[in-house]
Amino acid sequence: MLAAELIRAQGIDVLALFFETPFFTSDRAFASARSIDLPFKVVDITTRHLEVVKDPKHGYGGNMNPCIDCHALMFRIAGEMLESEGARFIFSGEVMGQRPMSQNKKALALVAKESGLNGLLLRPLSAKCLPPTIPEKEGWVIRENLKGFQGRSRKPQMKMASDLKMNDYPSPAGGCLLTEKGFSRRLRDLLTSKADVIVNQLESLKLGRHFRLNDHVKIVVGRNKRENEKLKKLAVKEDIILNTVSVPGPAVLMSGDSLTETIEQAVQITLSYSDAQKGEIQEVRVTGAHTHQIVSGTVPDKKDFKVLMI
Repeated sequence: MLAAELIRAQGIDVLALFFETPFFTSDRAFASARSIDLPFKVVDITTRHLEVVKDPKHGYGGNMNPCIDCHALMFRIAGEMLESEGARFIFSGEVMGQRPMSQNKKALALVAKESGLNGLLLRPLSAKCLPPTIPEKEGWVIRENLKGFQGRSRKPQMKMASDLKMNDYPSPAGGCLLTEKGFSRRLRDLLTSKADVIVNQLESLKLGRHFRLNDHVKIVVGRNKRENEKLKKLAVKEDIILNTVSVPGPAVLMSGDSLTETIEQAVQITLSYSDAQKGEIQEVRVTGAHTHQIVSGTVPDKKDFKVLMI
C-alpha cells in the first residue's frame, strides 16, 4: 500500500497484481487495495508455482516455503504481463532486511536476476539503499522521492502510513501456508505419495485431521460441520466418502489407489472420531464411484490411530 502511494504520488498509474495459489489467497490484499482505491487484479499461478514448490532451485526456508524461487516466479510472470497491461516496469513493497533470509540485499538482487526483468524491478520503500534501477535512471521515477527503509522495525512504515492518514492496513503477519509447520508436513507427504497433484488435494490439506494408511492411501477426517461439507465437495470420482449412520460423526475423505483394501481401517478411524461410545457397535456408510455399502464395526479408541496421523 505504501509503495503504491509513493509511485502514484509521482503521477504514475498503478495496477496491483496478486498472484494466487491454494497456499495464499487474495482476500486481505483485495481489502487493502479497495481501501486506497487501487486497481486490483488476481492472477492464478497454481500450476507454475507448484513446480517451484516441488523442486526449488534455491531451496526452502524453515518449512516448505521456497521464498527466493517463489518471488522470482511472481516477478517473472509480472514481467510477461507488461506489454498486455501497457506497463513499463514492476515494483513491490519489499523492504531490505525486513525478512532476514529472503529480503536481504543479496536475496533481493538474486530475485531480480532470476526474474529476468533486467533492471525493471523497483523497490520504492528501500530504493535509496539499493542500486538505481532503469525506471530511476531513465527518469520515469524520481529517485529522490523514494525511501531508504531497511531492517525489521516497521516504525518508519507506520509513521508514513500515519502521515498519509492510512489507518486501515493489515498486520504484518504472513499469509503463506507454506511457512506453517503442520501444513508443510501434510504437503510433503502428499508430494511424496503422488506424482500428479490436483487443486482439490491441495485444498484438502487445509482441513481436518490427516492419516496415512499406507503408501497409496490417506484419509482426511472433518473436525466440524463446515469442514465436513467442504470435504464432501472436494471429493473427486476416484475418492470415497465415509459417514456414520446412526450417531453424529465426521465426514471422512478417502483418496489414493486400491482404496477398498483399507476400507475397514478407514471405518475404524471414522467411528473413533464419532460421538459413539468406545466398544459400541455402529454402522458407517461408505460411498464412492465403485462402492456403496454399510459397514459395521466396534468403536475403538482414537489413540489407537495416533501413529498414522500426518
